[in-house]
Amino acid sequence: MSKSRPSFTVYLAQPRGFCAGVERAIEIVERALKRFGPPVYVRHEIVHNKRVVDTLREKGAVFVEEVSDIPDGAVTILSAHGTSTAVENEALDRDLPVIDATCPLVSKVHKEGQNHAMRGRDVVLVGHEGHPEVEGTQGRIPGGVHLVTSIEDIDTLEVADPGKLAYVTQTTLSVDDTRDIIEALKLKFPAIVGPDVRDICYAT
Repeated sequence: MSKSRPSFTVYLAQPRGFCAGVERAIEIVERALKRFGPPVYVRHEIVHNKRVVDTLREKGAVFVEEVSDIPDGAVTILSAHGTSTAVENEALDRDLPVIDATCPLVSKVHKEGQNHAMRGRDVVLVGHEGHPEVEGTQGRIPGGVHLVTSIEDIDTLEVADPGKLAYVTQTTLSVDDTRDIIEALKLKFPAIVGPDVRDICYAT
């Protein structure tokens, strides 16, 4: 006599899509292709997703690393990760028709950092060195930033005035890891001000 197997129900999780900033950036490229026709040039891959990039490439998007790789007069799109002021100015100096696809949350971080700098605060950026978003943020805040990637970096962090210090964060970080770094910053610099983890993308 065989034993009866226990019954159970399998639930299929709802597939998750992209965050709003990524969806917006993809739509910008697609609309540009429809309005201006191919090719349109995108500085850096619009998002970190090979399938999306390959699909847009098939439609006529050309992904380049530098503005200097873009032909004169070509429609130019800045990626969702954001770019430095110098990169944007390079495109504008060449009279390239520029469309900015920077994620609004990333733009918000840029503005926060700029506001802190205008108030005379040193700015600490919590993020991953070499990431396009970090490079863009570094190039948007006057006077530069102190980049912190781990708690260990805080041990050697030196600032002009510990009483006038602020921090901003990369939007695509781990909430838990970032909160630990922020707590370590507050421990060393009690007067530091910042957004906690509110600038981390909810989808992340």
